[in-house]
Amino acid sequence: MIKNKRLLAVLAIYTVLFYAAWAVCELVFKDILYSAADNMTAGIIRNAIVKNLVWTVPALLLVKRFESELYVGLKDMFRFKKSDFIYLSIAVLLGIIVLIRPVMSKHGLYISESFKPSDIVTVLFVGITEEAVFRGWLLNATLKNADTDTKKYIAAAVNSVMFLIIHFPIWIHDGVFAVNFSSMAFVSIIVLSIVFSMCFIKTKNLWIPIILHMFYDLLVFMFV
Repeated sequence: MIKNKRLLAVLAIYTVLFYAAWAVCELVFKDILYSAADNMTAGIIRNAIVKNLVWTVPALLLVKRFESELYVGLKDMFRFKKSDFIYLSIAVLLGIIVLIRPVMSKHGLYISESFKPSDIVTVLFVGITEEAVFRGWLLNATLKNADTDTKKYIAAAVNSVMFLIIHFPIWIHDGVFAVNFSSMAFVSIIVLSIVFSMCFIKTKNLWIPIILHMFYDLLVFMFV
């Protein structure tokens, strides 16, 4: 799909460096950070500062650099069109999927005891950072020459696998890697990634997957 050899080389190098850097952050520096500060402060530093420096800033700089070779340019991907708002209705479906289990198991909807105000910061920045990298940059870089729906679906599928893999370091760190596969919990990551990718493909608006991502994570943090 990528005809520009320079872009392809940069994308390959970026992917290796990005996954390696984030693995080190999660498996090494995370424990150092949380031992040096309280959980709230450490969480804000990790998600609002470190993650933006490792994820958002490099991704958006690369989008700007290769703008003419991408599916949608930097400025255009942050512009709303009237037709884009219909895709936000997907939030209703996400809400049903997330909330049906806690409502049935608890016979009502109650805010989780583990939910903290600092989790809102996590939700905001996770949505921005992860969508900037996986939809705004990685998916965006593979769509310019995807001239058929099939090629776009393939790009979205590959992106979903990449999105799944970036969760591996934190799962390994928290000791839930095997559980997330044996319980099939990993499937939700793939499905969500495909949903966010297709929203970006259809609208060329990065705000749509960002908002949906934030909404989904907020519900999970608050009620699951």
